[in-house]
Parts: sequence; structure tokens; C-alpha cells
Amino acid sequence: MSIEEVRAERFAQLFHHYNQALAAHGDGSSNPPTESWDQVPQQEKRRLVSAARLTLLELSTNDSKQGSTDYFAKPGEADRATDR
Repeated sequence: MSIEEVRAERFAQLFHHYNQALAAHGDGSSNPPTESWDQVPQQEKRRLVSAARLTLLELSTNDSKQGSTDYFAKPGEADRATDR
């Protein structure tokens, strides 16, 4: 496993942990998180790790213009591109 994969998996694991902790305490109860990382189904883990990998990749990009909104055309822009 590469360092990037380990980092993404650890990020996903920590995100899940804190999400569960905040959700458990957000309802006014003092119950511990309901689902540990070990209990998360493999398919869900893969999805979370993929999301973490994409997030880390985007955050590591030095170009300030590179962001998730750059993947979508501005209103009317796509129409003009197809008219050419």
C-alpha cells in the first residue's frame, strides 16, 4: 500500500470517527459512536477512502484556480462551446 493510500485510508477512518462522535453528542446524549470503523461495510469503506483520496488530492493542489467548481461550465459556457 502506498503512502497516499495509507494517508487517504487514515483520513477516512478519522473522518468517520469524528463524524460518529459528533453525531452521538449532537442529539444531547452521551452515548458512544454507534458504528466503529471495523463495523463499516467494505463497500462503504472503499467509498469513504476514495472520497478522502480525492479530497486530499484537491487540497494538495497548489493552483488556486484548481477546485471542484472548475469541473463544471459556467452558465451558458457549455452551449457556446458546442456551437463552434
